Parts: sequence; structure tokens; C-alpha cells
Amino acid sequence: MAVELAELIGQLRAELTTAMNAGQQADLRFEVGPVELELSIVVEKSIAPGAKVRFWVVEAGADARAATATTQRIKLTLDPRKATDPTQRALISGAEVAGER
Repeated sequence: MAVELAELIGQLRAELTTAMNAGQQADLRFEVGPVELELSIVVEKSIAPGAKVRFWVVEAGADARAATATTQRIKLTLDPRKATDPTQRALISGAEVAGER
């Protein structure tokens, strides 16, 4: 399975937003600190005119195309901030889960 890097980050943003909205009235809130992603990616560039470079995030052994291409590992650190006030970190609320740090 492969997904474009921008789509993966968009899905992560949606999940964090869902978690924030689900617990806005909760007593316990968590500040979202840096989010680290370590990914295996395939870089693909088409030879067609006007083509762009695309970054595909792959699951090990799940994509035949990735198996024949050279994969790279990258590490991204994202620091979520509120769009309305970029100086504020996002807060996630909810009940404590066993083993949570």
C-alpha cells in the first residue's frame, strides 16, 4: 500500500483535529508537542513534460512498485499549532489511557 506524503499528513491533521474536538469539555487536556514520523518513502518522477516529483509513503513489503524501487527513510518532526493563534499549541482532551505518557 502506498499513499502520497501530503495525504498522510492531511490524515494525521484530521485525526488530531478529531481528538481535539472530541474532548473540548473534558477535565483532562493534553498539549500536543512535536509529532515525529519516521517513514519509508519512494521518490517518483515521471519523464512526461511538466511532471513533478511525488513522494509515496509505503508499507514494507506491501507495494510491488516499491519493492523494485529504491526506498529512503525520512524522519519528519511536526509541531502542531492552532491556526487562529500560531503561538498556541493544540490541546487534546480525553480520559487517560493505560500506558499513556
